[in-house]
Amino acid sequence: MPKRSDIHSILVIGSGPIVIGQAAEFDYAGTQACIALKEEGYKVILVNSNPATIMTDTEIADTVYIEPLTLEFVSRIIRKERPDALLATLGGQTGLNLAVELAKNGVLEECGVEILGTKLSAIEKAEDRELFRSLMNELNEPVPESEIIHELQEAKQFVQEIGFPVIVRPAFTLGGTGGGICRNDKELEEIVTSGLKNSPVHQCLLEKSIAGFKEIEYEVMRDSNDNAIVVCNMENIDPVGVHTGDSIVVAPSQT
Repeated sequence: MPKRSDIHSILVIGSGPIVIGQAAEFDYAGTQACIALKEEGYKVILVNSNPATIMTDTEIADTVYIEPLTLEFVSRIIRKERPDALLATLGGQTGLNLAVELAKNGVLEECGVEILGTKLSAIEKAEDRELFRSLMNELNEPVPESEIIHELQEAKQFVQEIGFPVIVRPAFTLGGTGGGICRNDKELEEIVTSGLKNSPVHQCLLEKSIAGFKEIEYEVMRDSNDNAIVVCNMENIDPVGVHTGDSIVVAPSQT
């Protein structure tokens, strides 16, 4: 990270509690970021609600807060510590959602805190299912037939048009919490109700299921000048429909 004279202290948001075997990369990446920032001479303030991680060790950051990752608590920390910048992209969707909340509630502007890394507009496009779908359509990228819904009746109407199975993707939830694949009316009612309840904006994306497709993934880094490099490509042995965390992955892709 380039040295900047106007930034002296950075608040890093962790990912909170994680499921064993899933999302451990958030803790690893966050820990490495804190160490790198300290080496560059920045004061690092860390907030994470999970004490069972090396990230909350007092040697990793200059100041460590083990507090709930909510708007109320993080706002209080920002007003007390007055960091110059916020790094929220290492805490998974928890960190991203918090950054959006802090910005929309005026906390970042009030305290003069700059968001580092991914811009707020990009976070919203990645997290908001409707904005993401619109972006894909603008780029002429193929996406399954889909519909944004806010109530169960809208979901039933969509299924009448395209049939089962459909995938329910709640907006702004960690790892798709509350979503799933629906193969009949009973599952549709249960999963859509759960998805709308778990989504902080009471919104779900319903899309035609592509379970069974081959899954190949490319990890790409791109800068503001549109230079891009493929860091790695990989292929899931299991088809779409089996969670990546439960699947064997080979790199590079064999297909």
